[in-house]
Amino acid sequence: MAVMKYSRQREAIKDYLMHTKEHPTAEMVYEHIRLIIPNISLGTVYRNLSLLVDTGEAVKIPCGDGSERFDGCTAPHYHFMCNHCKCVIDLNMPDLSIIDEVAGKNFSGQIMGHNTYFYGLCEKCLKMS
Repeated sequence: MAVMKYSRQREAIKDYLMHTKEHPTAEMVYEHIRLIIPNISLGTVYRNLSLLVDTGEAVKIPCGDGSERFDGCTAPHYHFMCNHCKCVIDLNMPDLSIIDEVAGKNFSGQIMGHNTYFYGLCEKCLKMS
């Protein structure tokens, strides 16, 4: 694998993802990074997010409505998605990797992992309803 050339834009994006709990969209990343690098383009943000995901330095979270969020925490963990405000929140809970074994019991292939998302109403939206 070739060594990736240093990019100030990519480092700024990675740093932002590592220090936010927002799970931002690409557009949210763009708006934040523009404050630091005013001439950055949305296309550059998309390309660098894709590269960070491909190299395992960020996680892409498909939200089921065609939108995607990004997470700088690549350690296995679970997410909650609010049906109303669309926020994405990390869940502090035990690992559920036992479901890989359960799923593999009656499956002749090889289970290599899983993606599990929880959804409903976040605390803020629940209070408003």
